[in-house]
Amino acid sequence: MYRLKVTDHFSSAHYLKNYQGACEKLHGHNWKVELVVEGESLNETEILIDFKELKKILKEILEELDHRLLNEHPHFQNKNPSSENISKFIFERVRDKIRAFPEVKVKEVTVFETEKASATYFED
Repeated sequence: MYRLKVTDHFSSAHYLKNYQGACEKLHGHNWKVELVVEGESLNETEILIDFKELKKILKEILEELDHRLLNEHPHFQNKNPSSENISKFIFERVRDKIRAFPEVKVKEVTVFETEKASATYFED
């Protein structure tokens, strides 16, 4: 089994509904995102997937979230843009885009809202 990880960043604002505390107010983060994929076999170049392609997929998704109020994004109209929900959103979007590479599966997505706080989404 092979596992690859790429990292990227985006900046955005959000607030949490039904939350009592500072995070119920509008605030921003410089989010760090780690994407982990895995697969059992290498291609004819003897790589799982080109890091360049993996970074491109992640960047396309993060551009959708960058420099915006996440609460106004269509995906978060009826759910909180929490770190947990953001990691799941990115996971599902990557999974949809990576179908062009059937030998590669999304393992997990971790979203850091600060250097010391993160949420990871994965499926069994």
